[in-house]
Amino acid sequence: MKTVSKWKNEKPQIPTAAVWLLNDLAEYRGKQELFTKQAPQKLKALREHALIESAVSSNRIEGVEVDQKRIGTVLFGKGHLQDRDEEEVRGYQKALSWIHEKGAKIPLSVETVLKLHKMTRPNLWDSGTFKKDDGEIIEKHPDGRVTLRFKPLSAKETPQAMEQLCMDTVQLLQGREVPPLILLAAFNLDFLCIHPFRDGNGRVSRLLILLLMYHLGFEAGRYISLERIIEQSKERYYDTLRESSQTWHEAEHNPWPYINYLLYTLKELYHEFESRYENVALPLGEKTETVQRAIQSFSGDFHVTELQKKCPEVSIDMIRKILNRMRKEGEVTCNGRGKLACWRVSGNR
Repeated sequence: MKTVSKWKNEKPQIPTAAVWLLNDLAEYRGKQELFTKQAPQKLKALREHALIESAVSSNRIEGVEVDQKRIGTVLFGKGHLQDRDEEEVRGYQKALSWIHEKGAKIPLSVETVLKLHKMTRPNLWDSGTFKKDDGEIIEKHPDGRVTLRFKPLSAKETPQAMEQLCMDTVQLLQGREVPPLILLAAFNLDFLCIHPFRDGNGRVSRLLILLLMYHLGFEAGRYISLERIIEQSKERYYDTLRESSQTWHEAEHNPWPYINYLLYTLKELYHEFESRYENVALPLGEKTETVQRAIQSFSGDFHVTELQKKCPEVSIDMIRKILNRMRKEGEVTCNGRGKLACWRVSGNR
């Protein structure tokens, strides 16, 4: 609220580091679209693994863990859940699946925020409701000391603050006067400073990051676990959040440590997405389907080199074998020999 509302009247001066990160993310988004068109089967191979990692990691950041041997049952089975931790991990998985399935169709609103909380904190007296009492975020040190990390917004102010935060963010996103990914990070910072729930704020905040990413066309979170990457850097996560939340109530805070952290985390997400995508090997049958779809996309003559550009994950020898088989079966025709040979789908003129 304090960050986003301030930017409604005073556009932010974006530091150079953030500009570089935005440029990198724009480039990665372009590659994402290329990957989606080239080999959707590879993305399918990554999706289920990411769903498991996300549900486990996001809860583990908050100290909620399940037995590794029961993860499959908890996330994909219909068996009886053994304890509260298992209920929360399954609840997170359902919320995550909802976002994956509906994506940009889910509006950024108070109703959405409350629904996500209810899904991730099932069967509790305050699930899906804002906090009723004021609280403090404390930090426990190894030597036993307890210190105040941050005092969130009061319970009385929270409903209106969340309504205003969602409205302001949607308005700024529509106006495009603030770079959308910067706005996503600022929304996340304000959400965590408001701390609207008694418990479960971190998990809901990470789901909202994914939701807004999908609104903006950044979909790597479907295939690589953003939550796991945040878990791996959680010390930096807490440090930058602490730094950016200082004097937040007075709107005199510096949001850029946390914003830059989150942008860098998204860059890491896309770097891993590209790496994992390139290393996923397609089964033989899926390679054949990939080449056949690429062949059908040509309306006229094409060369093998043009076909290979559409199927970079399939070897040139495999492409030639598929073309020769299709020629024998009358599905394609060929004029010429070697690299200069022109191929055409039978019936296309």
